[in-house]
Order: sequence, then C-alpha cells, then structure tokens
Amino acid sequence: MRFPKTHLVMVAVIGLGLASFVVAKFRDDATDDRFSTDAVLSEIPEQPLAGPIPESEKDDLPLVAEIAPEPAAEQVLRELVHEVRSGDSTARIFTSLEIPQRELKLLERTKPHGQRLADIHPGHTFTFTVNGNNEIIKLTYAPSRLEKLAFERAGDGFIGREVQREPDVQTAYKYATIDSSLFVASQRAGLDDSLTMRLAQIFQWDIDFVLDIRKGDEFYVLFEERYLDDEFIGYGDILAAEFINQKDSYRAVRYVSETGKSGYFNPEGRNMRKAFLRAPVEFSRISSNFNLRRKHPLYKRTMPHRGIDYAAPTGTPILASGDGRIQSASKSDANGNYIVLQHGEEFTTKYLHLSRFARGVRKGSRVEQGQIIGYVGSTGWATGPHLHYEFLVNGVHQNPRTVKLPDARPIPQDEIPRFANTTTAFFGQLDEYKQQIQLALAD
Repeated sequence: MRFPKTHLVMVAVIGLGLASFVVAKFRDDATDDRFSTDAVLSEIPEQPLAGPIPESEKDDLPLVAEIAPEPAAEQVLRELVHEVRSGDSTARIFTSLEIPQRELKLLERTKPHGQRLADIHPGHTFTFTVNGNNEIIKLTYAPSRLEKLAFERAGDGFIGREVQREPDVQTAYKYATIDSSLFVASQRAGLDDSLTMRLAQIFQWDIDFVLDIRKGDEFYVLFEERYLDDEFIGYGDILAAEFINQKDSYRAVRYVSETGKSGYFNPEGRNMRKAFLRAPVEFSRISSNFNLRRKHPLYKRTMPHRGIDYAAPTGTPILASGDGRIQSASKSDANGNYIVLQHGEEFTTKYLHLSRFARGVRKGSRVEQGQIIGYVGSTGWATGPHLHYEFLVNGVHQNPRTVKLPDARPIPQDEIPRFANTTTAFFGQLDEYKQQIQLALAD
C-alpha cells in the first residue's frame, strides 16, 4: 500500500520532534528518567495529518520539471527562397534545395497551373515553405511582380490558384526630334528601347526606319505607365502616336474591337497594318537595292538584282512579311537555305541565304505576319551575312520598297461610331500635348 506524500511528511515531522524532545529531556532533567507518551505529545505543536499543503509551504517543496515533448520533424517549418538563374530547371532547383522529386511530380499534376512550373525563366522567384522532411507545405511561384501561382498541400497532393495584382496606370506623353537615329532620339527623351521598338512597329508599314528616317523627323506619343506600390514597373500600351517623316504626318490610335481584338488605326478607321511588312528584318541596313541592271560583285557582269539585300549579323531573326503558306523550305548552291511563301493567288515572297530555319518551318506549314521563319546567314552565293528578300506580284518581281501594299481589314462600317467615341479622347489628348510642345518651342 502506498501512502500520500503529505502523510509521510507528517510522520517524519512527528518522528523528528519525538527524537528532539527525548534528547532534551535526558539533557535538561537527568534526575527524572520517567516520562509518558502523553507528556511527549503535549510538547509537540499540533500538525494536520491530512489535507492540502498550505500555500506558504509550497515554495519549500522540491519542484518537478515538466519537459515538453519535442515536435515531430514534419512539424518544423522553414522558408526557402530561390531566384531562377540562367540554365536552371525546376528539377535542378528542387535537387539543389534537397526537396524530393516526388514533390515536383505532385505539383506538376496539379491542374490547371502545375504545368506552368516547367516554363521558368531567369528572374522568376520560388518561395517554399517546407517541413523537417523537406516536404512542401506551401509554394509560391512569381513569374512577375503582378502574377503569382500559389500551391498549398492538400493530403497527398496540392491545390493551386493564380493571384493577380492590378497596377496603377497613369497616362504619360513624350516628344522627340530625330538628329541621327530613332533610338538615340527616344533615349534622349527618356524612353527605353522596348517602347521605341513598339512605336516603330506601329508605323513600319508606312515608314522604312532603315532608309526613310531624316534629320528633323519628329514624333509625339501618348502611352501608359504602370506603377506598383508607387514604384514604376514598366510601360503599358501606346494609346496614340503621331510620326512626322520628311514632313508627312502619320497618326495612329489603339482600338479594341467589340470582339476584344486590338490594333492600331488611323483617324478614319483604316488599319495601320498592311497585308505585308515593308521590311522583314528589323533595323538592319540595305547593302544592295532592287536593281535590274546591277553589276554582280562576284561575276563582274550585269545581272538583274530582283530583290533587296538587308545586311545584318548572322542569327538576326527573319520575319514572315505576310500571312501565308510555306511553298518551299530547302537549300540550293546559289540560294543557300531559302524559303518561299505563297500569300493567296497573287503574292509571293522569297527569303535567301539563311543560316537556318526556325523551328516548325516546313513545306505546307502556315505562318502569320511577323512570325520568325529563319535567321540571317551567308549560305549559298553570299559574300557576307545578309537576307536577300524578293517580292512577286502575279509572278513578276517588284521593288519591295516601292510596291503598293494592300491594306489589312479596316474598321467595319457599322462599328465606326463606336470607334469614333472610343478614340476621340486619345487623339484629343495627343493634340493638346502637341500644342503645348509647339508653344514651348516657339518661346
């Protein structure tokens, strides 16, 4: 039988008291060697034999430490951050962080967002929350500052969702006069090269930015700036623009149709886009023009040059000048690697001396205007890296720089009122800004 601790303490106290009393009696009253139990007990202070220990005495009792159990390994969470570098793959990132490849397979099976983890690029960011076994509890993948993919563990799998942040959008204006080149003028005005390229693409069907630009040309552009948490994060759409080339004015405005398709149109609703690009290589130089009486540089005799040679570094992308179907994608001694595109019954374009074809380019394939179909090279009878470009109308060679290009589809007539209501404000803002610039220049 086990006795309560309080009883054992009381017994010990009583025993100690009796012993002390007996010693004292023998020491102080040696002549009286007789004593009784009643006498002994009468000398001991009364103590409770049972019941709770008084609060004042609890501090004198030994303490027993309570040790909390250690948490299981899977309950210890850590955060890991990895910014994607050149050459990274998702599998390589998981290996470097010692995260089991099984976790990656589960994430990739998460519909509909898991497959996007295979298409990562430098600068993107992964943020992992993992347990002690390096199993993922949460994962955030940020392709940009405005977009995140968030995954959370749910049993033996994950639930994914897309999180979009909307930036603050402000309207801005820029003006520049060209002294030497469009890019230099744009940089001086505070525009980056990406926006300058987009500006040139709007007017590329009407202006050859390789040969037509002159000193004194100028442009006005109305565009969007995007901010996130009061920090500039990039440009939005170009809303309206005017380009003055050799005193000829070209105006364009962005319009989104009732079907949601966007494009650029002049004030009358005619499409700025033509059925063909004027030049299929961006911002190169012409090394040999269209000339039916040209003297050949190799054979030193008159041989017609039925196209234009655009000199550009090897590997420069070559664009399909119009929608069409690939009639040939082959190689010959004279032409090197070459492509022939058929655009309906009337038009044909040819691209010669390519270093290589773009992926997916083969006979019978359809291509869209502006699609990369190959890359500049010097194959065949070429004296240096360039693209030889030919334009045929009903089988007859025409000068690509001067041939009249057919227009793309304009705004439908029944949509003109909507177009006018939508775009008048943009043209009005552009005109107001242009007047301010002209007044400032006149002072």
